[in-house]
Amino acid sequence: MNLKTFLLSLGLLLAAGAAAAPAAERWEQLPDPAPMPVAIKTGTAPVNGIQMYYAVYGSGSPVLLIHGGLGYSDVWGSQVADLAKDHMVIVADSRGHGRSTRNADPFSYDLMSSDYLALLDYLKVDKTALVGWSDGGIIGIDIAMHHPERLTKVFAQAANTKVDGVKPDVLQNKTFAGYIDKAGEVYRKISPTPTEYDAFVEQISNMWASQPNWTDDDLKKIKTPIAVVLGDHDEAVSREHTDYMAKTIPGAKLVILDNASHFAMLQDPAGYNKAVRDFIDK
Repeated sequence: MNLKTFLLSLGLLLAAGAAAAPAAERWEQLPDPAPMPVAIKTGTAPVNGIQMYYAVYGSGSPVLLIHGGLGYSDVWGSQVADLAKDHMVIVADSRGHGRSTRNADPFSYDLMSSDYLALLDYLKVDKTALVGWSDGGIIGIDIAMHHPERLTKVFAQAANTKVDGVKPDVLQNKTFAGYIDKAGEVYRKISPTPTEYDAFVEQISNMWASQPNWTDDDLKKIKTPIAVVLGDHDEAVSREHTDYMAKTIPGAKLVILDNASHFAMLQDPAGYNKAVRDFIDK
């Protein structure tokens, strides 16, 4: 066999192998966020001893989008583009995340909720719908529990109300591990403290070790309409815990997102946006 024939045969073999290899399921993929639209206002707000990055888009009834742990607000690109058509959409980077600073105060969900309430005060927004993913959903539930007068509805995706709602093997999941790697790359590019990712992760991990830890009675006091939302292949939060939340929070609506994981807003933007609108706009 001459070299030309050998290379042709090798190419055909590799192509056949690639064709035979199964494509990754949608819920196994981790797409990059869509580009953010042009904001009508951006800046940093002085809240609780930190500088909190925020951006505002569109006009209409307000919607606050809160990202998950280790993430940043640009994860919401597809959702902002859709919701800003008829809502004033507010996004921010939680303390220590993205472009926001942090201080030595121990992380807690109460403190992070206070940050977002202070941001709403800074922006002169009295009441808003809230869409929260993971830690963002937990923050939304915290605000609903303690400051219901500030919220119209909460769409809480991939949230947990007890530490044992998180799957013990989450860090062994390849998709979730890929998210942590990407989060570190973004942090080093945009954070005011780009060399301190490990210190930041250690600081927030101290919170995750014991929070949240709300009782049934805590959840039963919630009056704000809440959608308890989970992807049917979530890597981090168990379905059993999600069902428990939906049964315990009065009037909560259970929403299961098909063929999606913890990162449903990236994997199925159109389906995610519809689920959000079906809840907050009706």
